[in-house]
Amino acid sequence: MAPINVLMVGTGEYTTGFVGGGMSGSDKKVGVVGLTLFDLRRRGKVGKLSMVGTSGNKFPAIREHLHKNISCVYNNLDVSFTSFPPDSTARDPDAYLSAIDALFPGDAITIFTPDTTHYPIALYAIRRGIHVLITKPATKLLSHHQHLLAESRVHNVFVFIEHHKRFDPAYSDAKAKAKELGDFNYFYSYMSQPKFQLETFKAWAGKDSDISYYLNSHHVDICESMVPGYRPVKVTANGSRGTAEALGCVQGTEDTISLLVRWEKKGEPEKVATGVYTASWTAPQKAGVHSNQYFHYMAANGEIRIDQAKRGYNVAADDAGQIMWYNPFYMKYAPDEEGNFNGQTGYGYISFEKFVDSVTALNEGRVTLDQLDQRGLPTIKNTIGTTAILEAGRRSLDESRTVEILEEEGVWELK
Repeated sequence: MAPINVLMVGTGEYTTGFVGGGMSGSDKKVGVVGLTLFDLRRRGKVGKLSMVGTSGNKFPAIREHLHKNISCVYNNLDVSFTSFPPDSTARDPDAYLSAIDALFPGDAITIFTPDTTHYPIALYAIRRGIHVLITKPATKLLSHHQHLLAESRVHNVFVFIEHHKRFDPAYSDAKAKAKELGDFNYFYSYMSQPKFQLETFKAWAGKDSDISYYLNSHHVDICESMVPGYRPVKVTANGSRGTAEALGCVQGTEDTISLLVRWEKKGEPEKVATGVYTASWTAPQKAGVHSNQYFHYMAANGEIRIDQAKRGYNVAADDAGQIMWYNPFYMKYAPDEEGNFNGQTGYGYISFEKFVDSVTALNEGRVTLDQLDQRGLPTIKNTIGTTAILEAGRRSLDESRTVEILEEEGVWELK
């Protein structure tokens, strides 16, 4: 079969590295999605590429940015793509409809857009036989998540949630070792980004979504994947406020959110574990890392600690005025000895390649959706618990109460 065609939905930082008229100031200066797919096309794994945003008049600058910072850096890597809406269009929030209509059943899309838009975009694609990769969180609402799962089964479409931390070599090794440590007892995680990211996210921060959906989604998913024998049953959330509002975010925007989750062992509810997941987007501007992220897992017969941010690799430069800790294990941007992009081993890249390979195998009849779920990939089915916890956390904040999570025969609800 011919390689699948892929539409990139969303043209911002994660897709192109282009933010506010220029290169992002984060660790994703040339993006992740676009660069990865351009390289997968070079390797023959994907076919035609397209991109859709809400503002067509951004595309000339985006193309110039990609040419200068990707094509000219990586051996004239082909960065061409078909764009929607036309360059002359100032704004068209429904441009994704015509962009998806231009695909064929069996093709795929990637969704890197504000959280509230994931569900309608994914649903439209699924009903047209298009495979879907969605950035985390999959959806804001548990009901939407379960509806996408049901629709994906009706149309035999693969829906993959881009939880790239599952492919971090340290995290994946920890998941394997956790199986040997006995019953789950305690999990604590922290993840942050510096205040300047609020400028990048100002269109939706505190309005359409929060820092827990954005960052806690990483470690909640990691914890869920590490303890398949347990299920979350209660969530109590707390948030701090003041800094984001002072930086121009809407009133009520939380700076930091912590989720306290009660887990129970399936079939043995008397065995209980505690999870605490904290996320912040008001971390110091010069902390030396773009994202502090670490966790502590404790079980009956041992514990695991991981500091993902500081891995023994730091650079001190006069123009930076500080020590910087880098993470090439996520995206390795340095070219190889021939000048080609050389980041195929980064877990940010691997996440997309896993999706593309799974879609290709499904299209060719070599695998089923059930078999993909059994592989432990972050599929729409394997990530329901994460969405349940995240929505329960939001409800807990809004209603100042503990929210229960109920699950019976695969159907989840919040109470």
